[in-house]
Amino acid sequence: MEVVVYPDPRLLQKTVPLAAVDAEVRAKVAAMFELMYADRGVGLAAPQVGWSVRLFVMNESGDPARKEFERVVINPRIVKKAGRVSGEEGCLSFPGIYIEVDRARHLSIEWQDLEGVVHRADWSDWPARIFQHEFDHLENVLLFHRMSAADRIQNAEALDELRRAYQEA
Repeated sequence: MEVVVYPDPRLLQKTVPLAAVDAEVRAKVAAMFELMYADRGVGLAAPQVGWSVRLFVMNESGDPARKEFERVVINPRIVKKAGRVSGEEGCLSFPGIYIEVDRARHLSIEWQDLEGVVHRADWSDWPARIFQHEFDHLENVLLFHRMSAADRIQNAEALDELRRAYQEA
């Protein structure tokens, strides 16, 4: 398993709800956490590993030793958004590129875990930003789509390099 990098079309495949959790799903989730930590990320969505299901993993601390922050988010739903905040975001599928992204500051959300338990929570700030970023991947919204015209100009060389690397692979 590896992180899929822009402009790989798998990043834009329609995602489908995950119907059941089995040993294969658990193994993929474990591999996703390993990849996320190896790339020093705080979240990784299934489409980023070429898997078109509505699932992502996250750990707001970014520290593999802090298991209490690990979340497996299956079939997530944003129930309510409130407030606005801007902050810098990067993406493992866009290595080396960082842009300012406007997000909701507060979220009311629902998701299932690996045991099928439905969770409802209100998250704010950093965990809410991670949730929204990974949720974007499930909705086929990439960091590229969040870029302003100025961001695209500023990052044109890096984007061109990602395109060249993809074509050569």
